[in-house]
Amino acid sequence: QFFNWTTMLFVLTAVVLLVPIRRYALPIPVGFALEPYRVLIAGLLVALAISVLRRGTSSLKPIVWGWPIAIFLWTMFASLMINAVTLTETELISGGFANIFQLGFLLSVIVLARQMLSTERVTMILLNVIVFAGAFVGFLAFVERLTRRNIFLMLHQFLPLTILRDDAESLRAGGGRAYASSQHPIALAVLFCMIIPLAIYLMKFSPWPRFAFTRKLVYTMAIGAMAVGMLAAVSRTGVVTLGAMFLFVLVFRPKLAGILAAIGIPLVVLVGLVLPQLFETMVLSLFDIQGVIASQLTSPGMAGQGRLADLPDAFREFGQNPIGGTGLGSRIVVGDERNAQILDNQWLGTLLEAGAVGIVGLLALFVWPVFVMMRFALRSPAPESRRFLTFAIATSTVGYVTAMFFYDAFAFMQTLLLLAILYAIAAWAMTEGRETWQKGTDAAPRGAAKEVPV
Repeated sequence: QFFNWTTMLFVLTAVVLLVPIRRYALPIPVGFALEPYRVLIAGLLVALAISVLRRGTSSLKPIVWGWPIAIFLWTMFASLMINAVTLTETELISGGFANIFQLGFLLSVIVLARQMLSTERVTMILLNVIVFAGAFVGFLAFVERLTRRNIFLMLHQFLPLTILRDDAESLRAGGGRAYASSQHPIALAVLFCMIIPLAIYLMKFSPWPRFAFTRKLVYTMAIGAMAVGMLAAVSRTGVVTLGAMFLFVLVFRPKLAGILAAIGIPLVVLVGLVLPQLFETMVLSLFDIQGVIASQLTSPGMAGQGRLADLPDAFREFGQNPIGGTGLGSRIVVGDERNAQILDNQWLGTLLEAGAVGIVGLLALFVWPVFVMMRFALRSPAPESRRFLTFAIATSTVGYVTAMFFYDAFAFMQTLLLLAILYAIAAWAMTEGRETWQKGTDAAPRGAAKEVPV
């Protein structure tokens, strides 16, 4: 009874959110690290393949995002083929294929999670699991900031796991930045940004708690825990991401944006009074435009140079290979074979590796779905709860797309895996029960929307 699709969906979500990636492996000697998330995804893919062989492809539920995934992976492959000769001569071609396999493996979670989503009850429970897991991580991130002890790096003491490394440390604003269950403080802040819209959605549509005031209080506390965790990560990227998400809401849901501003501004002022050093580092420093620009121009030509200092050399390199870049996997930024700078910008990194072709792939996978979800949210005859859920996930996607400008998003897999789960939930919201909505639309008066475009 334990090994069923619904249970494994929650296990997968828990592993993604709570077990740090590249820190733990199963204690089985096979010559390489058996990280929990890899083993779990691989096992679920095998189980899904067996299910399809037994029941046929007609049993598969629509994932909506098939074409965006295919376009993205084919553009990455195209960059390899354009640079096949050079990559083969430099013995980097195998790394490029490994990168494509890794990206396809991570994106397979969209397919897996969609097949495991069945009823609305399961979906609502999953959303609650994500939100309260985010609140749990946020609280422990703040504890880490205060005590300098990461609870998530102690999992091997009571779980059958082997720790791979626990040497991560970053200092800012007079203390250590929290890593919690993420690979980096920036990735941790982005994780919280992506979960917050789900908590706002649940304030209105969650069946629990039953009373509206209690429900709003519970999810407000969850958001508060994640906000505290973001403070512990001391990441200005998180603040910028939240700002982009707020502008997105302001454009499409101005009334909701006004409510959020009325609630958020007093809380921001309170945080500034209680934690002035953190507030100044994360928020007030962004208003010092000259200071921000200067900080991003530091150490040109050296490892860890500022993001703006990366741009001149990066665009010169792009000009040499504008179509296909230098080939996926050609830029090695760590280790003895290092040949390039860390850019902290996934858009720029993909531009250099895969050229204009790669940017087309990024737009297909991360920007086009926002248009699809917003078209559904604004024009569909689906129930309000479905439209609002799709809007919330579109907002999370906008946050992820914005954050990609400030860190190497594909190197920090937790946020990409969470986005894959959210895409699966959006696919469920847009397709489950669609026949019922279409029947209602067919009977609608002339001029009403006739079909849900997905």
